[in-house]
Amino acid sequence: CRFNDSSKTNRITPNIRRIVLLGKTGDGKSSLINTILGEEVFKVNHSANSETKTCQSATREVNGSKVHMTDSPGFFDTDPYDENVEPVLKCMIECAPGPHAFLIVLKVGKYTKQEKAIISVILKYFSDEALKFATVVFTHGDQLEEKKTIGDFVSENPDLRKLVEKCGGRCHVFDNKYWNNQQQDEYRTNRFQIRELLKTIDKTVEENKGRYYTNEMLQSVEEDIQQEEETIRLLPGNRSPEEIREQAKHNVLKKYLPRVAGTVTGILLGALLGSLGAIIAMPGIAGGVNLAVCIGITAAIGGAVGGCEGYEAGAQADTAKEAVKLTWKKAKAFLNEIKDLLKSKKRKHIY
Repeated sequence: CRFNDSSKTNRITPNIRRIVLLGKTGDGKSSLINTILGEEVFKVNHSANSETKTCQSATREVNGSKVHMTDSPGFFDTDPYDENVEPVLKCMIECAPGPHAFLIVLKVGKYTKQEKAIISVILKYFSDEALKFATVVFTHGDQLEEKKTIGDFVSENPDLRKLVEKCGGRCHVFDNKYWNNQQQDEYRTNRFQIRELLKTIDKTVEENKGRYYTNEMLQSVEEDIQQEEETIRLLPGNRSPEEIREQAKHNVLKKYLPRVAGTVTGILLGALLGSLGAIIAMPGIAGGVNLAVCIGITAAIGGAVGGCEGYEAGAQADTAKEAVKLTWKKAKAFLNEIKDLLKSKKRKHIY
């Protein structure tokens, strides 16, 4: 993790706060963004499964502060077999060079293994340092018992309390459906919670000395975006800084996506073909070798080789779909080579 001064990258929109929401599908991230921004910016899906898997972002002024909020459907989805890398990549591009705050979104209710796994996913894509910028935000506040604060609720669950402690004790609660601004208890209004959340985010930025979270990937993305901006400025036409930025982000996504898609597909296919190669080769392997061990080793090797082949395929492709097709083609050729080698007299020397 590296820290950077916000002033260097907020020159287009001074004093903006970049906020990324993380959480599993169905916990109310899109609704929460609509509540905070005060309008129906994003379509809300009430199904347990993610209907749209596109990263969404919007910039608005809230209580005198300008915020750029990004929803991230790809970080902890209900479909663990979805290998669509576009939402995650687009989220990285949207929040580049890095967010000032992460909002970890959970429901008021049971804290299950799925909720606990969210932290592992965050650390997978970011790092432990990300928690220094994180606030836990609960939705479905109507489930909070009368006269209880969200702090009281958190304190009753040791695991939940530990999570909030890792996030510097920062937590808030909203209700996207029932908490209107006419309730007698001010605490149970979204207006109050929005005000307090923005204070928390400002305090987080202050505690981090005005810096935002970033890492090598986010820095690399930002450098590419700035290069694209310089190219776009040289083109004919009168574009605003915001329009140039959006076009630059679109161009970077288009450039990155085939390579990332090719690499991911290559790793999966390479591991698969490596395992198949091990199974094909088993009759010629000396006795005493465990099949599972053999498959595991060759799958790892195949994954590494497949990732490299996929990256090369992505570099040659114009679209993610084309990258996947090229990777499949390379993978099939690789398997045919394995078969030919096993049939040849060189087999004895290999094993």
